[in-house]
Amino acid sequence: MSADSHRARRSSRAGVSAWRAARGIRTPSRPLIRRRRCVRMHRPARWGLGAAGAGIAVIVGLEVSSLDDLNPIRRTISEHGMGPGGWIFGCAVGLLAAGSVGIGVSLARRKLAGVLGTVALMGWSVGLLLTAWFEKHDWSVGPSVSGSIHRVGSFVAFLCLPLAVVLITGPWRRRERSRATLVAFGLGVCSVLWVVGIATMVFIGTRNGVPWYRVMPLGLVERGLAVTEVAALLALGVWAATPGSRSLKPGFRAGGTAGSAANLTPPHV
Repeated sequence: MSADSHRARRSSRAGVSAWRAARGIRTPSRPLIRRRRCVRMHRPARWGLGAAGAGIAVIVGLEVSSLDDLNPIRRTISEHGMGPGGWIFGCAVGLLAAGSVGIGVSLARRKLAGVLGTVALMGWSVGLLLTAWFEKHDWSVGPSVSGSIHRVGSFVAFLCLPLAVVLITGPWRRRERSRATLVAFGLGVCSVLWVVGIATMVFIGTRNGVPWYRVMPLGLVERGLAVTEVAALLALGVWAATPGSRSLKPGFRAGGTAGSAANLTPPHV
């Protein structure tokens, strides 16, 4: 580039700066713009981690408080959703679902998750909301529509999260690796193995005429799968909330205020 071109560019920038200064328009520096963008991108993930952590804490509290009444080997986690206090369990699962959405929003904003991974993560959240809203079957009365919807929601949730984690954190998606992505990917693979193992046991039991809920210690297996998947979700959230997971392109936003300054056009010099 010639010296005349350099002088013309400097003159143009000086003219724009003088025009903004005359109208009282402040132009944020590029580092400040980057920080603001990072805050907007990381904030949903941090809120999501907080909501998910609160929901998990409530569920753990329900588990501990019901050890004398509920057999964790045979009874599923959804047993906490039955009875007068079932709304507490429903709220906890709802918090976990909302936190998952927040994590997904951050991943999508930062372009860390593709379309399939984002859809799978939202499928996990929808499945959780279904299990939170609809009670499981009360076998002392018989099967119900609510229980069937609850079962479908559980199936969708437990199937979608491993798929989402593996798709989002797979080593084929990016060259740079972090501890959070490695942990999330490993837990995602473990979750897939859980699902495959459960499906295999159900298949073997069906061929031998054994009901699927008696093939394995259902409560223990479900809790093992749930712990693995929730840990994978938290690792995904830590990755989404950590600055520097992806380099942001420097940008320039005109105007210091979002109102009238955004509609002003600087003169051409």
